[in-house]
Amino acid sequence: MDKRLGNIKDCHVRAFGKMTRNGIGIRTAQVRQQRATGQIHVYDGAGKGKSQAALGVVLRSIGLGINAPFNSNRVLLLRFLKGPERNYDEDGAIAALQSGFPHLIDQVRTGRAEYFGAEEITAFDRLEALRGWDIAKGAIASGLYSVVVLDEINPVLDLGLLDVDQVVETLKSKPQDLEVIATGRAAPQKLLDIADLHSEMKPKNQPNAANQAIEGIEIYTGAGKGKSTSALGKALKAIGRGINHPGSTRVLIMQWLKGGTGYTEDAAIAALQQSYPEVVDHQRCGRDAIVWRNSRQELDYLEAQRGWEIAKNAIASGLYKTIILDELNPTVDLELLPVEPIVEALVHKPPHTEIIITGRCQNQPAYFDLASIHSEVYCHKHYANHGVELKQGVDF
Repeated sequence: MDKRLGNIKDCHVRAFGKMTRNGIGIRTAQVRQQRATGQIHVYDGAGKGKSQAALGVVLRSIGLGINAPFNSNRVLLLRFLKGPERNYDEDGAIAALQSGFPHLIDQVRTGRAEYFGAEEITAFDRLEALRGWDIAKGAIASGLYSVVVLDEINPVLDLGLLDVDQVVETLKSKPQDLEVIATGRAAPQKLLDIADLHSEMKPKNQPNAANQAIEGIEIYTGAGKGKSTSALGKALKAIGRGINHPGSTRVLIMQWLKGGTGYTEDAAIAALQQSYPEVVDHQRCGRDAIVWRNSRQELDYLEAQRGWEIAKNAIASGLYKTIILDELNPTVDLELLPVEPIVEALVHKPPHTEIIITGRCQNQPAYFDLASIHSEVYCHKHYANHGVELKQGVDF
């Protein structure tokens, strides 16, 4: 969930709270009203972060379902074009989640392992796509799932392996409370037309990237939904790698501007910490409020600095393979933190440490030029702009 600057139009700020002359107030995530109607989410584009965003929703949904009635928050992760002959970063994390929470997540993989174009399509590819879609149709109709993730279905449709009209009609008749998440490049227009949310990940070219880019620094920014969610997916991938290599792949998730309660990823992360204490650390800082430029308080500066001291020491320590700096961008843009120490820490980060930085900002800070991967998330459509509330386990 984003907590944003007052002079930037947020893609879903209407769902956060009530507009006043002094800004927008925010209730804790625990007590905020939320929607009951499920939405259709589409993440596409050439930039990185689409499948990671889907994994982030999986993590949040599991967090919500840990203490919920059986099957009330069950997730199906259906992965097209990701055959079992090939290993993916997220495999270990998904296996660990299935082991720890077997009543909350199911996974199905279809397709062959290698990449292929339209001219290389085989009968096997068509059969595998149909097998995956048959599973998806059954899951959607069953009422057993609160979230169905159709990972990489967009390129499947673009390649003509499935009939777009049939897929669209099935999704239009889904159960009212079901969330459906479709990912991958080249989403067809007919799918985008029925989507309630459409975020496009675009690779952002940096003017000085050739000279200054540092391998292992990723930035997710922009007005669309999917930045923090994608970072959570990245953390989940890293956690999965660390489970099979204890002590060699430790993860820190550091979150700014998120000092409230009721964030569903907290429960899942806590459960992972309990099961795999040698793998993941999680810290958050800030008040339980949106921080506006004209309403900054002394506590905002203190909390931002407290978070940076933790992050700075973690970067310098070399103990972490992956460090998520969630909502660091707006923290800097609000001038709660100076940019120079951040640049210094990133320039001198250990070569083996990956750092993922998220959040929108009006003024691009200097450390953006250091990123080897920079995805800007464009908001083409968001249900909150039509007065639809956010939903715990999906949006926060």
